[in-house]
Amino acid sequence: MKKTILVVENVTCASCVNTIEKNLKKQSGIKNASMNLSNHKLYLEYDEAKINVKDITEIIKSLGYNVKKEVVTKVFVVEGMSCVNCASGVEKSLNALEGVIEASVNFASKKLVIDIDESIITEKEIIDFVARMDYKLLKVNDSKAVKTKELKRSFNKLVIMIVITVVLLYVSMGSMIGLPLPSIIDESLNPLNFALIQFALTLPIVIMGYRFYVVGFKRLIKRDPNMDSLIALGTSVAFLYGVFALVMIFLGDHMYAHDLYFESAAVILTLITLGKYLEDISKRKAGDAVEKLMALAPKKARIIKDGKELEVDVLDIAVGDIVIVKPGERLAVDGEVIEGVTYIDESLLTGEATPVLKEIGSKVIGGAINQNGSIKYKALKVGEDTFLSQIVRLVEESQGSKAPISRMADKISKYFVPTVLALAVISFVFWLIVDKDIAHALRVLVSVLIIACPCALGLATPTAIMVGTGKGAENGILIKSGEALEIASKIKTVLLDKTKTITKGEMVVKGMLVFSDLEENDILEKALSLEMLSEHPLSKAIVKYAKDKSIKPKEVKDFNALIGYGISGMIKDDRIVIGNIALLEKEKIDYLTYKKEIETLVGESLIFIAVNQKLAALFKIADEIKETSKQAILELKSMGILPVMITGDVKSVALKIANEVLIDEVVSDVLPQDKQEEVKKRRKANQVIAFVGDGVNDALALVEADVGIAIGAGTDVALESANVVLVKNDLKDLVKMIRLSSQTLKNIKQNLFLAFIYNIIGIPIAMGVLHLFGGPLLNPMIAAFAMSLSSISVVLNALRLKRFK
Repeated sequence: MKKTILVVENVTCASCVNTIEKNLKKQSGIKNASMNLSNHKLYLEYDEAKINVKDITEIIKSLGYNVKKEVVTKVFVVEGMSCVNCASGVEKSLNALEGVIEASVNFASKKLVIDIDESIITEKEIIDFVARMDYKLLKVNDSKAVKTKELKRSFNKLVIMIVITVVLLYVSMGSMIGLPLPSIIDESLNPLNFALIQFALTLPIVIMGYRFYVVGFKRLIKRDPNMDSLIALGTSVAFLYGVFALVMIFLGDHMYAHDLYFESAAVILTLITLGKYLEDISKRKAGDAVEKLMALAPKKARIIKDGKELEVDVLDIAVGDIVIVKPGERLAVDGEVIEGVTYIDESLLTGEATPVLKEIGSKVIGGAINQNGSIKYKALKVGEDTFLSQIVRLVEESQGSKAPISRMADKISKYFVPTVLALAVISFVFWLIVDKDIAHALRVLVSVLIIACPCALGLATPTAIMVGTGKGAENGILIKSGEALEIASKIKTVLLDKTKTITKGEMVVKGMLVFSDLEENDILEKALSLEMLSEHPLSKAIVKYAKDKSIKPKEVKDFNALIGYGISGMIKDDRIVIGNIALLEKEKIDYLTYKKEIETLVGESLIFIAVNQKLAALFKIADEIKETSKQAILELKSMGILPVMITGDVKSVALKIANEVLIDEVVSDVLPQDKQEEVKKRRKANQVIAFVGDGVNDALALVEADVGIAIGAGTDVALESANVVLVKNDLKDLVKMIRLSSQTLKNIKQNLFLAFIYNIIGIPIAMGVLHLFGGPLLNPMIAAFAMSLSSISVVLNALRLKRFK
């Protein structure tokens, strides 16, 4: 099976989506066709031997729609970015390329998620293009090893820089606090040596920080300055002024020995390098959800081939292979148990803390831990199709996405650096005129350039999204985008599908009402015998009920399925009919004698059984309510969210379920398209609407809602129509998701406040506002420390989300 994405134009509503999906699914060779109305992407899975993209395109065109591109989504790690301006520069440049449908760069995670038309532009061309911008694209799998190596290299460089800087500070400032200096480098006795030793110590630090200058000045020349430009300008001014002072001392003006700024340049570079190192470590912790998930996949597995047990690479396992798993081992791929019984720990994948019983016929997922028994299972999904791979892909894409609130920070960042440059020059000129002291004016210039780093602003939103979506994934809540994460915090109404959302979707017999002299077991024997021959869900409920009471079936003759009514058949000389009231009326079987008893059971699904034209009994059948549904509804209400049940069931059945779980508003007797219309109607009333369904017949409503939430356990997580997937099939996870969303949005706002407050307070102080009223000028070294602290504080605040329960 091949997967691809097409962009379909002039699709205006969910009805268009339904038309395209329905017509494509009819075609031989198309396994899956799922369209996202919001981005017009059509996700396809098809057999290339039976149908190709050209044929699919023609089918879509015949329906009246245009196919724009064939799109492939790629995820890369971008190395070499130093601030949010770098990220926006890469993003803007890529989006301008022909063949790129959409590119999104997340500065915090360093992730590039890019949709491309491979017939126009290739992956290599993308990599080469970004390389020409002085950045490097890495595949996500290669990034971890590279990042680990780079962190080690950064640490070693940082240690050297710190050691040199400490020595430099001792030489330049030691005498101020009474520390002795050898006479050969004493400021008073040998001012030239005093200046030369500082120059010699500062030069290697400047060389080690070469990247700030290469990238910073290049971006300045291209009139697209970033954080590196500010650092390069600030430290260059300090260092070059020190060189000028050194020349003046050499020429005999020893007063310049008091105006050396070498230590400022060195300390600024060292502090910024330290800040970036701590920031990288913190960001790595923020994004470790994906690494944890990827680490779940074992490298090797045992399979049975030609009757022999072989150890193979997991990547070599094919669909249909028989995999052996012993106690304590991780499962390699998804599949179905064919031998053995065990308990499996799926907590790291689904958030389900209790180990799950697995027996013959049970579905198992790769990455889970087998606890006690040995099992054999048939591989059903391998490689990129496994549940674990789908989770990793969803989390990576969501962490690379942007929330609407981040647009504000992006807009500000665009104008931030040029504004800072202007303020720095204005401050320099002002103080040069006022104080007529170039040293003071330079200190102001350097301080403004250094303190105003936009990094914190760029990290504020994406770090919180990284941690928030990662936290969700650890608990079986897959949030597909930053936008969904933000909007979920504003939900006011939740439309809940009944079957498999509030209820288990499993019909069970709640009891029997006997009307004849026949023994209950005799009636059950007759019911079991006929119902075993039927495929109807209600039949399965009766079969289970009878078998649980150890009833054995009898031979049935003349079995007949009466569509819309029920079933009939002969057991020995008895004619048995089982079905609804319409069947009793059709067969002219008296039930009105028991009308009062029957009317008391309103809201139940009733199945009647008659023997030889006489009513024998009825079965009360209902869809079992999930244990956690009522509590989840109460918690939604306590959060000020209105829960509404929406179902295709008749009103009496719907109201009974609603009353049990304390839902006050019910919409019943609806078709799938009616659910979509109900969502649309409520959205027009300016409500933020979430729709929760099982993702099968609810696709239209899921797409129409502000937040579409698919609830469903197992391996069917890639429900493209939903914004959120609740893996555990537990409605309480809906409450958790909304709370996580609210907490993440709160964290983003805190981060933005932290980022802004540093600059709002720091820039005026650096410009010398305090000095106007007799206060001190800000030391550039303190400015560098404050700048580093702003970025670190934002990331550390985002990391607090990891403790959210």
